[in-house]
Amino acid sequence: MLNLVLFGPPGAGKGTQSQKLIDKYNLVHLSTGDILRAEISQGTQLGTEAKQLMDQGILVPDEVVIGMISNKLDSNKDAAGFIFDGFPRTVAQAEALDGLLKSKNSEISCMIALEVSNSELLNRLLLRGKDSGRPDDANAEIIARRIEEYNNKTAPVANYYKAQDKFCSINGIGSIDDIFTSISTVINDL
Repeated sequence: MLNLVLFGPPGAGKGTQSQKLIDKYNLVHLSTGDILRAEISQGTQLGTEAKQLMDQGILVPDEVVIGMISNKLDSNKDAAGFIFDGFPRTVAQAEALDGLLKSKNSEISCMIALEVSNSELLNRLLLRGKDSGRPDDANAEIIARRIEEYNNKTAPVANYYKAQDKFCSINGIGSIDDIFTSISTVINDL
């Protein structure tokens, strides 16, 4: 089973590359952001709580995210593999994901990190905010907070996967197809 962690700060291109990976490798996309936004659009209690946090650029609690991931894995038992997009965001989540996958006789194959400069991220997110309607993409101050939160809390997860020899860094600036070719080369060499 091919299980990938697609990693990078907000605006790095994870969603774009995930779709191409899904199409090529027949994987199930697990985006915590998409799962949370679905909860928000449905007006659930979890969605309401998550929206308040997301609008401030604050991460949603681990136990909520891990429970959602477990449910998604269970509902896709025949999948060729999964792309974890936006998860894990902390070392504690990475450890919990390893434990969850081990309990299901699986593991992470590789973490692929899309590397993009902070100035490029800000430009991409402000541009996306014009079309997405997401308040967290339209405000430079909130974007800066999201990037800072990523750098402080999420980037250390890379070291966790480096220690397992499961980390690969990809330049996230360039054409979508060139970036995808780089990612595919990593996957084909696993």
